[in-house]
Amino acid sequence: MNALLAVVLAIFQVVHANGLADSSHSAFLQRLSSAAIERTHHVVRYDSAYVRIPYPNGDVPAATGVCTDEVIRSYRAVGVDLQRELHEDLVANFAAYPNQRRWQLAHTDTNIDHRRVPNLMVFFSRKGDALLITARAEDYAPGDLVTWDLGGNVPHIGIVVDQRAGSGRYMVVHNIGQGPKMEDVLFSWRITGHYRYFGPNP
Repeated sequence: MNALLAVVLAIFQVVHANGLADSSHSAFLQRLSSAAIERTHHVVRYDSAYVRIPYPNGDVPAATGVCTDEVIRSYRAVGVDLQRELHEDLVANFAAYPNQRRWQLAHTDTNIDHRRVPNLMVFFSRKGDALLITARAEDYAPGDLVTWDLGGNVPHIGIVVDQRAGSGRYMVVHNIGQGPKMEDVLFSWRITGHYRYFGPNP
């Protein structure tokens, strides 16, 4: 009887822990969605120029940026520094990232590595959850990260948020050239990645 009770208690503890994790993850994704929406109130001139920035917690000038900068700024608003997190994984796993074969780089660069969509795709796959790419809008939830190929192998990234368009789909916050916007663009281009990332493990 004692052995059976111990097994039941162990199962309860696992279920309870999973429930707490799910609740914590849901709250995190909601905060990330809200942070992304808040970014749409900022005026940002699209500028992909290479800029030297501090490390960690470095950022390009607030009035400039590209699609990745909106993701970086949204995560930073909820306490996650993607510049540092990606750099640390890149240092330890340089060959897993496309720096060398895509940009002919033989070393890391904290000014730009985290601002490149292909690097973020590898990072989110390694440190987060790589989710299925589907044509079903209901498979994409607030807080999810989506990457696209705009054509000609030009990558793009945005954050799904908890505001619905007239189509019924959740909208996406992204910067494709006009600053951070919230738009119904989930299926506007070919999706190349679908991720959830909750920040570094405690």
